[in-house]
Amino acid sequence: MMTRTPLATLLAVLVLALAPLVSAPAFAGDLNSAKAQGYVGERPDGYLGLVKSAPPDVRRLVDDINAKRRARYADIAKKRGTDRRAVEAIAGSKVTGQAAPGTYIMDASGRWKRK
Repeated sequence: MMTRTPLATLLAVLVLALAPLVSAPAFAGDLNSAKAQGYVGERPDGYLGLVKSAPPDVRRLVDDINAKRRARYADIAKKRGTDRRAVEAIAGSKVTGQAAPGTYIMDASGRWKRK
């Protein structure tokens, strides 16, 4: 039977604790790349949308991020005792306002435009 030294255990714990920090930038880079290529844009309801036909991995990325946003908006709405749609509208205003120049945002009429 193999036993671990305290140093090996500490190292294993550190690797597990830091793993999300290492993988987060790669995930954000994928989204930034999809936005830069014009596949993805920010919508006024706080969610991502497909600007044009996109590869399956980009569609999965959008679906995954939107599911996480939906859960986060629901959590905020519950904590504040408000409707999720109100939180989505506030988030939408923020994300479209903070979108990088040259990326797509959806206007109130549902049309995509470059910021």
